[in-house]
Amino acid sequence: MFHQAESVHTSGADTIVSPGSAGRLTDRYGRSVDYVRIAVTSRCNLRCVYCLREEHGSSSEEGLRFDEITRVIRVLADCGVRKVRFTGGEPLLRPDIVRLVREAKAVTGVGTVTLTTNGVLLDRHLDELVQAGLDGINLSFDTFDRERYRQMTRRDLFPRVRANLERVVGEKGLKVKINVLVLRGINSDELQRFVELSRDAPVTVRFMELMPFDDHQIWRTGKFMGAGKILESLKAIYPEMEESRGRSTEYFSFSLPGYAGGISIIPAFTRNFCSECSRLRITSTGRVMNCLYAREGADLLAVLRSEAGSGGLEEFFRRTVARKPRDGREAGGSAPRTSMSEIGG
Repeated sequence: MFHQAESVHTSGADTIVSPGSAGRLTDRYGRSVDYVRIAVTSRCNLRCVYCLREEHGSSSEEGLRFDEITRVIRVLADCGVRKVRFTGGEPLLRPDIVRLVREAKAVTGVGTVTLTTNGVLLDRHLDELVQAGLDGINLSFDTFDRERYRQMTRRDLFPRVRANLERVVGEKGLKVKINVLVLRGINSDELQRFVELSRDAPVTVRFMELMPFDDHQIWRTGKFMGAGKILESLKAIYPEMEESRGRSTEYFSFSLPGYAGGISIIPAFTRNFCSECSRLRITSTGRVMNCLYAREGADLLAVLRSEAGSGGLEEFFRRTVARKPRDGREAGGSAPRTSMSEIGG
């Protein structure tokens, strides 16, 4: 179902990287990295039960400064990175987020700049973000029920987020994806209502598996609902669903006749897309994770604050990508951290 990267050819057990990809960040398995997710803060204004405990503490001091983030983006763009996503925590808590978007869009080689948000602060920042050139928003929103929202997020902010969802769905020229973390017996009865968001608007509704990074709250409590079960449930409601070609992070993609948008299922835990992983993650404290399941990551902050110039920074990224594991199991396969807020969504 997946396509191979253009610069990679496989023959038996051998992987050969074409000469044309020499300037790219390429790992030992021939995968080229063209996408970076940068966590600009670990702070969040929600306390979702699948991410953080209520009492979870986070540093008020950000590891990466504005100039360091923009320097990293320029070096990565020179190495073939074309997509930048700002994450958190909640990235809209960072005061210079609009400026970061504007600067990232101005970097030669960067084609797409997007952002993942819980939607709480979108009413304050959406217009400025669009003016800065933001290409897309992934809005995390898990239920249409106010009481469920309060229970899941531990915050009574449903009316504000619901209004911001409606606003962003109607924003012309902005690519919008709605991220829905599906939990068995909690919001698994709302699949149809989420799909209907894509009837009249060109949005992609993405149903996601629970990850084992929930601060030890609900993982292994029977709330996990795998991609296969999500698909089975959707097909029962929409037997006319048509399968379309999924991208590397959207293993199952579907369309419905007459609907303006689309549907995707992301098997985040079952890791069906490792063979095409093309991303790096950078934590808010300045570590580079070449795999979601990497245990430590590489110390980017130390390189940035050393005497290393752009060449040294580029070499650091090349070494880090070269060590990228084949998949999450090779990287360790278990939960090396307690929360996704530690490395960005």
